[in-house]
Amino acid sequence: MTSAQGASVGIRTEDGVADTYLARPADGEPRPGVLLYQDAFGLRPHLRAMADRLAAAGYTVLVPNVFYRHGRAPVVELPEFIDPRARPEIFEALTPVMRSLTPDLAMRDAGAYLRRLAESPLVAEGPVALTGYCMGARLALLTAGTYPERVAAAAGFHGGRLATDAPDSPHLVAGRITAELYFGHADDDPSLPPEQIGLLEDTLTRAGVRHRCEVYVGAGHGFTQADTAAYDEPSAERHWAALLDLLKRTL
Repeated sequence: MTSAQGASVGIRTEDGVADTYLARPADGEPRPGVLLYQDAFGLRPHLRAMADRLAAAGYTVLVPNVFYRHGRAPVVELPEFIDPRARPEIFEALTPVMRSLTPDLAMRDAGAYLRRLAESPLVAEGPVALTGYCMGARLALLTAGTYPERVAAAAGFHGGRLATDAPDSPHLVAGRITAELYFGHADDDPSLPPEQIGLLEDTLTRAGVRHRCEVYVGAGHGFTQADTAAYDEPSAERHWAALLDLLKRTL
């Protein structure tokens, strides 16, 4: 492990400027790039801390505010500790924001994020890795299928709606994926019921995608997010081990 440094970076997209956080090892040497996709609560101190932990492990990490069309992060006011059951108005405010980020818009933005990583002197040459949380797991899967030549690995944790009957369901990009994938699913997650887990697994297998899908028994949706009521430390540490193993093997 080394020390990490972070800075706010604006990235121009086709629709404006996305505020992002870029974390990298303090030595300033180019390192493999990682694009970290947020959960619904967005770019905030906890996600910056996650990026710093990855950077300390030897990676240059970009965390975009994918909701930038609605303003700089956080796009809704967030308490230091997030408990949606106690503060239902948070999700009430975020739901229309999430729905407005269509797959087409998200993947258009992903191209800008990947270009910034490719152009940065802090990022080593070659493909990058992705990791995503909750809604970010969907974005990671879609990005791996939309930009296969740029993605060596993609991970998703406590993702929701990964394999639905919708015409734009993320699992439908499986045939274009060349990256190695890892998914850590939450146990008894209403946003990803067993039938979706099975459909995702079957689709990836039929498409010949190198992948591993695991259900974290006893872990609820959002288990990696330490500033929320869903946090489960043992499962979060298991996620770190799996993610770092994937990155070490593929980048």
